[in-house]
Amino acid sequence: METAFQIALIIFSFLLALLVLMHKGKGGGLSDMFGGGMQSSVGGSSVAERNLDRITVVVGLIWFGIVVILGLLMRS
Repeated sequence: METAFQIALIIFSFLLALLVLMHKGKGGGLSDMFGGGMQSSVGGSSVAERNLDRITVVVGLIWFGIVVILGLLMRS
């Protein structure tokens, strides 16, 4: 059971990192250093951004839940 949660944690960690990197830069941060400061219409519509935000929040909550469950499993 613990191994399944560890594998899920690895998968959700990579997925969360990928989703965060897909976000359009808001300006002034590290995203400008890697080309996020360029004005481009490739970012998509506001609907796509909102959906990406929602998916990122859901994946983040699932990731947090897995971390808590793993902590409880490893403590006992």
